[in-house]
Amino acid sequence: MWTLIPLAILQSALLVACQLLQKIALNRAGDFSWSWQWFYRFFANLYMIGSGLCFLATAACWLYMLKRFPFSTVYPMLSLAYVMGMLAAMIFFHEQIPLTRWIGIVLIIAGCIFIAK
Repeated sequence: MWTLIPLAILQSALLVACQLLQKIALNRAGDFSWSWQWFYRFFANLYMIGSGLCFLATAACWLYMLKRFPFSTVYPMLSLAYVMGMLAAMIFFHEQIPLTRWIGIVLIIAGCIFIAK
């Protein structure tokens, strides 16, 4: 089961990268409008294209994990994306993280370790 943890970290990192790139693409597309120009700016954006590639890699990793490990073990490992997402928000978007969220992160990591055993 300890081979699951590196795979879960990789899958979560790819998922977070996908969502970070989506946020950047949305910011670069400007104010939302129901226009072809806005959708073109959004979907033709290199960040959104990169997000799609990350999504494909995430899906491939997820399918590999599903094939090799029990679903009841693999699915809770998705919570590692919450940990990485919060760290990414802090690093890339300079968000302030309160103590209660740090406590939650510690609990998530502990839970993943217990599940992987």
